[in-house]
Amino acid sequence: MTDSTDPTACDGEREPDLSDSLRTFGAFVQALREHAGLSRADFGERVRFSKHTVELGRRMPDETFVERAEAALGNTGALRRAAKHLTRGEPGLAAWFRRWARLERVAVSLCTYECRLVPGLLHSEGYVRAVFEGTIPLLTDEQPEAQVTARMEHQLMLRERPHVAFSFIVEESVFRRRFGDTEQMRELIDHVLELSALRNVTLQVVPLEARLPACLDGPVQLLETPDGRRLAYAEGQQNCRLIADR
Repeated sequence: MTDSTDPTACDGEREPDLSDSLRTFGAFVQALREHAGLSRADFGERVRFSKHTVELGRRMPDETFVERAEAALGNTGALRRAAKHLTRGEPGLAAWFRRWARLERVAVSLCTYECRLVPGLLHSEGYVRAVFEGTIPLLTDEQPEAQVTARMEHQLMLRERPHVAFSFIVEESVFRRRFGDTEQMRELIDHVLELSALRNVTLQVVPLEARLPACLDGPVQLLETPDGRRLAYAEGQQNCRLIADR
């Protein structure tokens, strides 16, 4: 079980930052459920969600939940209309990434090893768009734009925090993988070179001819906090793991 007050806690299902709209939607669902005479357990079985997560604002309800909840609570259309106004605490950032994103903002150093994709802090706009447009299940037309905006804003910390050391170790194969036309690839490389020229940014590319690396378990990020704590972050399929040294 994760502690919602612990910035190092990481949960791929719950929303770490509860927005006002999530809380309001949850209270609305609870009121309709109670009016329908259903217990939380009964309602949970009908919508196939945890009996607590949505009502307490801990989880962003998807379209499937909304439709099942409508069917269980009278098909008034109220939940469909309310769901259109839902927002997360930090739009565009994956739920399982937001705790780490907050830690990044206070870190005194950050080191990233990547063997799958170009590190997020080095993405060009075209690369971000290609990554999220290729996401399965497909996103709505609006979601990729929110993702692009959030990713590019997140990247500003490289310039806004010149006293923080950012180090990137990236496999050569990552830069050789095509994601668009020649112009988009050139834009990416130029963007990475521009950022890596900053005084506080170091980029090392591991050549294809190099021996097997130590990070055989996959990508990992390491950071140090102002109080000397060291934390590691590893991301998988729709979830993450955050490891502390103490």
